[in-house]
Amino acid sequence: MSNGLPMPVPAEGLPPRVRIHEVGARDGLQNEKTVVPTEVKAEFIHRLAGAGLTAIEATSFVHPDWVPQLADAESLFPQLADLPTGVDLPVLVPNGRGLDRALELGARRIAVFGSVTESFAKANLNRTVDESLAMFAPVVAKARAAGLQVRGYLSMCFGDPWEGPVPVDRVVTVARRLLDLGCDELSLGDTIGVATPGHVQALLTALDEAGVGTDTLGVHFHDTYGQALSNTLAALQHGVTTVDASAGGLGGCPYAKSATGNLATEDLVWMLEGLGIETGVDLGRLTATSVWMAGQLGRPSPSRTVRALSHQEQ
Repeated sequence: MSNGLPMPVPAEGLPPRVRIHEVGARDGLQNEKTVVPTEVKAEFIHRLAGAGLTAIEATSFVHPDWVPQLADAESLFPQLADLPTGVDLPVLVPNGRGLDRALELGARRIAVFGSVTESFAKANLNRTVDESLAMFAPVVAKARAAGLQVRGYLSMCFGDPWEGPVPVDRVVTVARRLLDLGCDELSLGDTIGVATPGHVQALLTALDEAGVGTDTLGVHFHDTYGQALSNTLAALQHGVTTVDASAGGLGGCPYAKSATGNLATEDLVWMLEGLGIETGVDLGRLTATSVWMAGQLGRPSPSRTVRALSHQEQ
């Protein structure tokens, strides 16, 4: 190792480049009990962009009572207007009103957040799976008509805290329906972190057989059982090139208490650098950003790579 990076040793059958979909500013911070000042969020996103991340999920246009941490979307978004061209700022919208708010501020990428399981759909959206898809249909249609790109999140793709293991065919069915609504991309969420590599490969194979190719898929792993990186590698071996991650490992899920942090972006970049896979991310600047954010939150980062690299610098 030199300069805080592993020695690249490529492995066969992997993509040459991976697009990291950074979720720390939205999915990461939404779980914080103490409201983070808008100026700190804006600085966080600017620093993430400065580290080379080009897809940074900025906020969510939900009702303030649902997620108080993200109630400042209208004041945050204008503070990001000076970001470089080429930095995308996807935002989560739960319904038509959320989409209207996003459109008013000039958002160009949106995401809707659905569930594969009935229990989580009820807990998160207070709707059945069918009802939630019906709610998303006009939102996706209006967004596409306005020229926006639309991402569909699928939560509980591998296991559900109330229902247990989730059948692969159920995930395939809901994924196919979201694509049919008009989503450009789907993110497969392991919301409680129970996936293992064989399960990941089986789901991706089934999706491929149903006409849902890897070019439309991203993966979103939680590290509850320490499997996020191994699951990511399994997805890469299957041809997936979009991976969700959260700077410093921030985040969980407010509606699934057993969900721990997201895959840390630094841990992901360390693995990808070691495999010779391009990301465009400066690991040193990203690590410094997460150390800074941990200071804002008053606790150390859970990312092993952040801890290792920041310790080397001391």
